Amino acid sequence: MASAFEKMDKMYRHQRYFYDLTRKYYLLGRDKLINEMKVGENEHVLEVGCGTGRNLRLLGKKHPGVMFYGLDASAAMLATAQSKIDSANLRNVSLKTALADDYGYRETFGIENPFDSIYFSYSISMIPAWKESIQTALKNLKSGRSLYIVDFYDQRDLPKPFRKILCGWLKQFHVKYPAELIPYLRRLEGDDIGELSMTSIYKSYSFIAKFRKA
Repeated sequence: MASAFEKMDKMYRHQRYFYDLTRKYYLLGRDKLINEMKVGENEHVLEVGCGTGRNLRLLGKKHPGVMFYGLDASAAMLATAQSKIDSANLRNVSLKTALADDYGYRETFGIENPFDSIYFSYSISMIPAWKESIQTALKNLKSGRSLYIVDFYDQRDLPKPFRKILCGWLKQFHVKYPAELIPYLRRLEGDDIGELSMTSIYKSYSFIAKFRKA
């Protein structure tokens, strides 16, 4: 049976060359998240499922005094990301091949303290072990700091024909909004693990969730 690494490489071996060009039309809210994230000088910020590194390049340029990290299960995608980061002459971005539910800030990235911020940008809907991935992110996040998620929402306020077409299209790429995601974050909040705030984007097309760890 193919490993998660092999499956992701197979999926993105060719897509990586035109991924950024096509995704900009429907991965809505990524720039809003980048603009709203609280990032301070000399901090360490992780993107889980960084793909081609599009967000990391924008953040790296915007915050030259911050160290950014990205992990992805696809070595092929990371090869493209590294090439683009090198072309942009960014020295504050580090990439590693790893699973979203299996990494450690010290073991994987070689840093001494947990991350100041961690975010998922349209990756949580592609991760079967999304719950475990959130748990792993919280373990690798400093207390009092935030975990961010931007991704597809349930589209309940959108026309049914559009919703059907969109869901059918996303299914081809193994993308599906986890219906239990927001209730799970609310349960974590109820257990005093953190505080949740959430914004719906373009009605219920997508959302941004911020979970501030207690």
